[in-house]
Amino acid sequence: MKRHPILIVSLLAALHLPAAAQQTRQQASNIQPPRTSQTQIEHSRDGRLAKEWGLRDDEFARYRELMEGPLGIYSPNLDPLSALGVEARSDEERRRYAQLQVQAEARRVEKLLAYQRAYDEAWLRLNPGMQRVNLPDDKPGAGAVRGSGRTAVFVKDGCAPCGQLVQRLQTSGAELDLYMVGSRQDDARIRDWAKRAQIDPARVRSGSITLNHDGGRWLSLGLPGDLPAVVREVNGQWQRQP
Repeated sequence: MKRHPILIVSLLAALHLPAAAQQTRQQASNIQPPRTSQTQIEHSRDGRLAKEWGLRDDEFARYRELMEGPLGIYSPNLDPLSALGVEARSDEERRRYAQLQVQAEARRVEKLLAYQRAYDEAWLRLNPGMQRVNLPDDKPGAGAVRGSGRTAVFVKDGCAPCGQLVQRLQTSGAELDLYMVGSRQDDARIRDWAKRAQIDPARVRSGSITLNHDGGRWLSLGLPGDLPAVVREVNGQWQRQP
């Protein structure tokens, strides 16, 4: 009879062990280093991007919302200032975004011109006397396409529609200034592309077709859409042709 209390105490102790162990494990699991949530990362990134575009956080958030709607489907690569300007809710907003975009474009073109000057200096220093691909407007400070009454065609390597378009224009007899975007100032790259596109060497020698490095010109025009692009100057404004 005297052994029963000892047995009961032993059973109670055994029953409490799993609960105590579970509590210990729960406490250990609670002591975990804090993790940065995906939402926090995205918020931090958007805040940084907003500052780079000169926007407030709420303006950049609205840009995100706009790009999730029809605007993002029609123009998936639209920059924040253009998107907000197109969808401006007042004349004041429209003027604000237009001014910010002009300032941003001016800074971008200035950087492009500075790099082009640095590249030209490096070329002359490292390759004195070596002939480069002829650029009709390759002069100090030149960074944008200037009107000549000719058709400017912007292409890129690895673009089948680019070669097909140039073939059609060449067959029509049009005078063309071809600009390769992303050529990295590599003359051989342009020549190889011209061979694959079956550009008539005689027309290149005569100057009716010129092969040029883009050198940031396509970006400086600020025209929408992907490549290839046929561009002409109309009443002092560069316009994309159908």
